[in-house]
Amino acid sequence: MPIAIGFGCDRGTPMQTLAQALAEALQQAGATLGDVTGAASINLKADEAGLLALAARHGFPLRFYAPAELAAVPVPHPSEVVRRHTGTPSVSEAAALLAAGGAGARLLVEKHKLRGADGRHATVSIAACAATP
Repeated sequence: MPIAIGFGCDRGTPMQTLAQALAEALQQAGATLGDVTGAASINLKADEAGLLALAARHGFPLRFYAPAELAAVPVPHPSEVVRRHTGTPSVSEAAALLAAGGAGARLLVEKHKLRGADGRHATVSIAACAATP
């Protein structure tokens, strides 16, 4: 089943923490890295070294969305804390849904959170891709 991954993270989150959060979320979804068709986050993370390295390691395309694009996506777990810091109430859930094709996509893992051994936080959401006609 094709899936898309949405990532949120603290600034400076190492690739290892992101990789662990991704592995845990994939396990929850009953999915594998081979199912991933793409990943996404907020454009504020376009220079996030750990995120870029993780996408490069696994060879999946990584897209970045503006806060307004993410804010327009209805999600089950909006956060006022996230809105204050980023301008959108959701990063990982909204990014996963947009990367999965928007309308018709559905969340398989809503908001998997991990605080790594480094103290940095990563959030991963997984969406099943919208069916193509």
